[in-house]
Amino acid sequence: MDMQLINDLTGFDSVTLGMVAMWVVVAVMFYLAVVKEFEPLLLVPIAFGAFLANLPCENMWNAPVETADGGHLAGGLYYYIMQGIHLELFPPIIFLGVGALTDFGPLIANPRTLLLGGAAQFGVAATYFTAYYAMGFTEGESATIGIIGGADGPTTILLAGKLAPHLLGAVAVAAYSYMALVPMIQPPIMNALTTHAEKRIRMKSLRPVGRAEKLIFAAMSCALTILLVPPAAPLLGMLFLGNFIRESGVCERLNKSAQNEIINITTIFLGTSVGATMTAENFLRFDTLKILVMGIVAFGVATAAGVIMAKIMNATINRSNPINPLIGSAGVSAVPMAARVSQVVGASHDKQNFLLMHAMGPNVAGVIGTAVIAGYFIATLAPKG
Repeated sequence: MDMQLINDLTGFDSVTLGMVAMWVVVAVMFYLAVVKEFEPLLLVPIAFGAFLANLPCENMWNAPVETADGGHLAGGLYYYIMQGIHLELFPPIIFLGVGALTDFGPLIANPRTLLLGGAAQFGVAATYFTAYYAMGFTEGESATIGIIGGADGPTTILLAGKLAPHLLGAVAVAAYSYMALVPMIQPPIMNALTTHAEKRIRMKSLRPVGRAEKLIFAAMSCALTILLVPPAAPLLGMLFLGNFIRESGVCERLNKSAQNEIINITTIFLGTSVGATMTAENFLRFDTLKILVMGIVAFGVATAAGVIMAKIMNATINRSNPINPLIGSAGVSAVPMAARVSQVVGASHDKQNFLLMHAMGPNVAGVIGTAVIAGYFIATLAPKG
């Protein structure tokens, strides 16, 4: 068997230096996901999708074609799976599961924490303006990079698909990597911006929230947010649908499916599809490094904005019933990780101070806020038609 025949039958001659470099990137992602357990449920599929994208996988990515005799050749496996991103199916389905997993009770019981979730969106805005005016990105690219500060992976992926598909892999990796690093990124900022006395503030116990209140909240919030920002309907509609199913108490089978099988299967397809965009040509660029830097800035600014907003509220409208500023950091929508960080930092200064449920208020408010601002970006920046 001669060398030419071997080359024709194998893929070794298709390997490029860029592919080899991406194998190194994939190895780092596998290390972070498997050894360090940084968001493994998403980073493992993303990394493996990137691995496949940088191998000569014949008949994996090709589009269907019409033959000269009028016949039809089917496309590759991932041509069809990736339609879940191109057709904007996967992120809203993930939001269905998020809604089914989320208790809006703490936000309903203490609605002022909505302001903390809103304040955290300052990280999105600040990063958008920095990327556009100082880093040389377009408006659509800047919006996509800025939304990383919301700490919401599905929203980041949806916005990237709309406004900057060529950045999809880079922004998704940045978003999920930094979400995993929330316990490392946030505490230094929280400690620097609060005094010892502020960290020890004990908030009043939350009142019980009944099923009727939760159902009314889900329905009214769904209507209000979609009326305010119609392009956010796919995300918000599915978020509140999942939550309504959860709180109805009569759809337990659907609730369990949304929380488990549906979200898990979609996560595999979403992650590998995102990874499939990470070819050497798309990922090994200086812009990727800039995105990684801007992503951590977005997280930091969002964290600081939430804490500062809590301090402002305490100095103005909350003097008789102060908020522990540590829960302001949970305004980033990394549910429930950011809320747990608030609890951990608070408990390190007062072991009897239980902030977790209080922090869930701004945490779920951040989910809603990030989806709303993403809808605004889509409405103003996405191509029409």
